[in-house]
Amino acid sequence: MKKIFNYNLFLFTALTMSLTSCKMDVPNINQPSGNAVPTTREGIIAISAGLQMYYSTNGIAAAYFYPAVTARELKGVATFTNTLELEAGGTELPTANGNILTLWSSMQKLLGMSESVLNNATSISTLTGGTLSGTLANAHLYRAIALGTLATSFEKANTQTQKDGKVTFADRQAVLAEAIKSLNTAIALVQQTPVSTEFTSTVTGSTINLLNCLHAFNARFNLMAGNYQQAYSEANLVDLTKKSTFTYTAINVNPLWNQTSILKYYIVRENLGLPTGLFDTGDKRLNFYTTVSGTTLQLKGFAQTQNGEVPVYLPDEMKLIKAEALLRNNGSLTEARDLINEVRTQTAGDLFNVNAGLPAYAGALTKNDLLLEVYKQRCAELFMSGLRLEDSRRFDRAAPPQNTTERNRNFYPYPDQERIGNPNTPADPAI
Repeated sequence: MKKIFNYNLFLFTALTMSLTSCKMDVPNINQPSGNAVPTTREGIIAISAGLQMYYSTNGIAAAYFYPAVTARELKGVATFTNTLELEAGGTELPTANGNILTLWSSMQKLLGMSESVLNNATSISTLTGGTLSGTLANAHLYRAIALGTLATSFEKANTQTQKDGKVTFADRQAVLAEAIKSLNTAIALVQQTPVSTEFTSTVTGSTINLLNCLHAFNARFNLMAGNYQQAYSEANLVDLTKKSTFTYTAINVNPLWNQTSILKYYIVRENLGLPTGLFDTGDKRLNFYTTVSGTTLQLKGFAQTQNGEVPVYLPDEMKLIKAEALLRNNGSLTEARDLINEVRTQTAGDLFNVNAGLPAYAGALTKNDLLLEVYKQRCAELFMSGLRLEDSRRFDRAAPPQNTTERNRNFYPYPDQERIGNPNTPADPAI
C-alpha cells in the first residue's frame, strides 16, 4: 500500500514540474492517464490533489495563453515556429503545431485523471462520507473543465478516454452537455454529503470553496450551451462574498508569471486587444491587468509573482452571466443594465481588486445594445482567463478569414498525433 501511494505522489509531482513541456505518448494521446490503477485510499487522495495541481499549472498555461493569442488578447513575439504559427492563425496554423497539441493533450490528461478517480473511488471501502463525496465532486469538476475547454477550442471532441486511444467524437454541444451533467452530479453529491475537513485539508486546501466553484462553472457552461435560465440560476447560487484561488510554490509556480516573466513568448495587445469602440478610456482594469515595460505592454494582474494566487473564477463573471442570460432569454432589460452597472461602476470592494471605475451605462436600453455592453465588460473584466475566443463566437463578432482583428481562427485543427493514432478523428475546420 505504501509503495502505491508513493508512486502516485511521485507521478503528480512529475506532472507539474514543467509548465512548458509538450512531451507525451504518441500516438494514443487520449488514453487514460497513467498505467497504475489507484487501489488505496491514499492513492485516490493523491490523484485528487494531483487534478488540482495539474490543471492549475499545465492546464492553465495551455487553456489561457494559446486561445488568448487566437482571440487577439496577446501577441506572440517569440521566434519559435509554434508561436509564429499561432500568431498568424488562419490556414497558416498547421496540424503539426506544438501549442495546439499541448492544449489538446493536457485536457486529455486531465480527463483521464478525473476518470481514474471516478472509476475507482467508490470501490475503496475506507473512503467514505464527506471525503468520498468531496473526492468524487472534485473529479467531476475537473472532468467538466477538461470537457468545457475542449468544447471551446475544437468543433468536436471525445467525452471519455479509451485504452486504445481510438475514441469517438461528439459535437461541441454534446461535449458541453456532458460537462454540465458532471457538474450537476457533483453538486448533488456535495449537497447530500458536505465535504469533510479531511478532504479540504488534503485535496483542495482552504483557498477553494468547492461548492461555489461547481456552481460557477455550471453557470459558465450552461451559458455557453444556451441554457439561459439554468445559467442564471446557477450564477445566483454562487456566494460572491467568498473567493476561490489556486495557490503556488517555488516548485509548482504560477503559470501566468512563468509565461510572462520567464518565457516571455507573448505581450499584451493595446487596450486589452479590443478594437476602437469596445474599450472605454479610463477603464481602470487596463492598469490592473497590464504594465508598460520599455515599449511593450506586459501582463500584470495575477501574473506578478512566482507564487501569486490565480482566481478559479472571478465573482463579477457571475453578474455578467446573469445579465447575458436575461437578455438572451428576453428578460428584464433594466435588471440586465443594473447588473452591468454593478461591474462598470465598481471602484472598490472587488475580492480581487478588479475594479472598472467607469460611469454608469448611458446607452440605449435595447437587447442588442446591452448585449454589446455585456461583451465589452466580459472582455475587460475576464481578460486572460481563457474565455474570449468562445465569447467572440457567441457574440458573433468579426470573424476570419474576412476580418482577423478579434480572432484569427474560429476553431483549432486536430493535432497530427491524434489523427495518426485515431481513425475516428474528424475533418479539420476550414479556419
